[in-house]
Amino acid sequence: MPTPPSRRLRVGLLLYPGCVASGLLATADLLAATNLRAGARRFDVQWVGLQEGDVVTAHELRMRASQGVASAACDVVVVPGFWAHSVTQIDAVLQGERSLLRAIRGLPPSTQCWAYCSGVALLAEAGRLRGRSATATWWAASWLTARHADIDWQWQHSVVADRHVVTASGTHGYQSIIGQHVTRWLGGSLWRDVERFAVLPRPQSTLAVFQRLEAIDSVDPLMARLQALVEGLPANQLRLDTIAEALATSSRTLARRVSSAAGHSVGEHVRLLKLRQAGERLLHSGQTVAQISDALGFSDESVFRRSFKQATGLTPGDFVKSCGTGPTVRV
Repeated sequence: MPTPPSRRLRVGLLLYPGCVASGLLATADLLAATNLRAGARRFDVQWVGLQEGDVVTAHELRMRASQGVASAACDVVVVPGFWAHSVTQIDAVLQGERSLLRAIRGLPPSTQCWAYCSGVALLAEAGRLRGRSATATWWAASWLTARHADIDWQWQHSVVADRHVVTASGTHGYQSIIGQHVTRWLGGSLWRDVERFAVLPRPQSTLAVFQRLEAIDSVDPLMARLQALVEGLPANQLRLDTIAEALATSSRTLARRVSSAAGHSVGEHVRLLKLRQAGERLLHSGQTVAQISDALGFSDESVFRRSFKQATGLTPGDFVKSCGTGPTVRV
């Protein structure tokens, strides 16, 4: 298990005119989530700029720096990127931010600098990457390599750490940087929890039988209405005539439409829809199998378990394990 830092790490989020602040806001959120998961305040975040005061960032978003970066005594300064889609634009920003470059250059050697996307160009121009390994936005690779030949560019990597500097490619490079540091200081298990609950989309079933339903529901409005109806009714009330009446169609028309879209009968389609709903609850609700079975209107738990295994080839517990995450199913 990694040894946590002996004190809180003071992280300065650097605001400058035109910077893309979304990555800094996300960084603040991820560090807050890390503190919460760690059960202790491991990171202190502060907003810094060239000096205290308002800063107009990209999209005219006005944010406030609580103090100047030179006086903030940060352990880490996070340098975000700026909007650019050509090396000419990058060069123009570098020429216009001489005061910012001097401030970055003047940070104590012990201050860590984390930069991502076009923000890496600022570190390079300020001389903080000289003689170090680094990576950056891929489309500027040739230009940066020629302009800063004294940097060991590692374009094959999305994140590169070299002593007191860490660089990452892409507009979401902050996530790779934070993940690397949290893993090193607090452990991979903690970062996986932060990633699972604060970054990644909710776990999805990888079973083909349920994935096919997603495609069917999305292309036919009647099938989408059928799904909503099935999910709103208890399993023991799902009869063909009831469903057809609720959808304002005949049983024969419904059977034909389902067969055409899904390649099986209405009864089979309704069964799979209800079992998929149950699968969602298995992954996300934390309820017991018995509670899910009862809540969704199956006649009894044994019928539900048998039907679920027939459809998926897995028991409810094995189904959750196959998705790789989610709450433990209590049997």
